[in-house]
Amino acid sequence: MRILQIKENVVSIASEIQNAYIDFSNMTVSIVAVVTDVIKEGKPVVGYGFHSNGRYAQSGLLRDRFLPRLIEAKPEQLLDEQRDNLDPFKIWNILMTNEKPGGHGERSVAVGVLDMAVWDAVAKIEEKPLYRLLAERFNQEQPEEEVFVYAAGGYYYPGKGTDALVREMRGYLEDGYNVVKMKIGAATLSEDMKRIEAVLKELANYFAAGDSPGGHLAVDANGRFDLNTALAYARELQPLNLFWYEEAGDPLDYHLQSELAAAYDNPFATGENLFSHQDVANLLRYGGLRPEQDYLQMDPALAYGLVEYLRMLEILEQFNWSPGRCIPHGGHQFALHLAAGLGLGGNESYPGVFQPFGGFADATPVHDGMIRLTDYPGVGFEAKADLINLFHKHFQ
Repeated sequence: MRILQIKENVVSIASEIQNAYIDFSNMTVSIVAVVTDVIKEGKPVVGYGFHSNGRYAQSGLLRDRFLPRLIEAKPEQLLDEQRDNLDPFKIWNILMTNEKPGGHGERSVAVGVLDMAVWDAVAKIEEKPLYRLLAERFNQEQPEEEVFVYAAGGYYYPGKGTDALVREMRGYLEDGYNVVKMKIGAATLSEDMKRIEAVLKELANYFAAGDSPGGHLAVDANGRFDLNTALAYARELQPLNLFWYEEAGDPLDYHLQSELAAAYDNPFATGENLFSHQDVANLLRYGGLRPEQDYLQMDPALAYGLVEYLRMLEILEQFNWSPGRCIPHGGHQFALHLAAGLGLGGNESYPGVFQPFGGFADATPVHDGMIRLTDYPGVGFEAKADLINLFHKHFQ
């Protein structure tokens, strides 16, 4: 068994949308295809990978460091002899050869792209959906058949007013979601509160009387605030009882996070910009997060892939956190398989943005905030027509 070829390319997901920190007008994504010599249904097994939105394409790192290491490795160095398959852990170690500790941030994205493609290939070789393979290996063969997902949107668009924001959120509810997320932090506090109040009014109209609308709304500041601003928002958000208040400050400012946790009683969410298990350990040591109510959002496609994510879950266990408190960032099928296979609490969804990477299989609608997985082998990119067509366009 061998890897015959690794193909890499860059595609655009340029968009006019903005969050509190960046716009997406020049955003790019790395895509890869790992071609093996294993033949299924008359064709070589190919594993596909990409990384999540918010980080740019990693072509330089892939071409100069990580792809050569993998291509130059001897075939036997890549094999899982017990399963007659590729070994993602051995491959990860080869990718990280001669890499010093620390420096997480960009190389973690490059490795994550390749890791996704490897796991896609491994599950296809075993002719299993990835979530079932993960449950067999790491979760006592107990996969979830459906997963909670929430609709992430509510970005700042040029010229987009509150009415358009409310229509967007209503559309997500009509599509079957029961939790929606909107951006804050690119406007003033008073302006953002008007936007939040307008969405809450729509939620109150949609859900039954007595069902608190705040429990169906999350807000995301994308790390924009200093401590005083984060606390000012917290005071205004506190009585709304929101689903969560996300990424108030810089992801490595554990002091800010801990001060905020002491002042805000409702759930927080953070971690999407932490890219190593060491950073996760520091967040849990020093960030003041509460394992019974807060959420962790580490994104495997940005954080060295599933191999490193499993190390993160080991850290959670050491700090008495349940995997059920993890709802990964990214809104993609790879993280959805992790959620189902490893017993996570759910997954982000991008029903309206970052296409074709955002969203899930075409034939799996959301119902009451839940989505079922398909039985396609691997990650199931083949069940998402726009995405698999993009891969075929660039790699065939």
